[in-house]
Amino acid sequence: MKRGERELRIIGGSLRGRKIRFAADPAIRPTPDRVRETLFNWLQQYLSGARCLDLFAGSGALGLEALSRGASRVVFVDTSSDAIIALRDNVTRFGVAGAEFVVNDAQRQVRSPGGPFDVVFLDPPFDSGLAGSLLASLAASHSLARGALVYVELPRRTALPALPDGWSVHRQGQAGEVGYYLLSTTAQG
Repeated sequence: MKRGERELRIIGGSLRGRKIRFAADPAIRPTPDRVRETLFNWLQQYLSGARCLDLFAGSGALGLEALSRGASRVVFVDTSSDAIIALRDNVTRFGVAGAEFVVNDAQRQVRSPGGPFDVVFLDPPFDSGLAGSLLASLAASHSLARGALVYVELPRRTALPALPDGWSVHRQGQAGEVGYYLLSTTAQG
């Protein structure tokens, strides 16, 4: 590990135990292991061959965990070129296929073609207030596959924003300072 780097382990799948290296940037706040484990237990039946979008990729923990567990494609998006370079280095070191890297703002990326996506990871910077507008943009974007699932991570004290019409909370949990939600994009009934 280089000076100024942090690392975390992939917790499941073909890359289990491999270390993700990323910049020691306070803006990068990886999803805690306990939350990742719960999330990927929820997603287990949906990941084989899934096309995923990892907005605010940061360390890449969510997207790399998805690739490790059978996703066929993950588009990693972050505004930090340093974060994307570290992600590209990790993917090269792991020798996995299916990763794409984009330096872009999440709102602009959602409005650009590139889908459809089966699973979207939405983990905006805490207290940014971006989740609500991004959920609305995703709903209007035509970038979601039929029956797509959207994961949202927020500070525990922050209420989940209003969901787009037809969306519902499929699963939810809390751990420490994190509130997390798996949203279904199709009306239940």
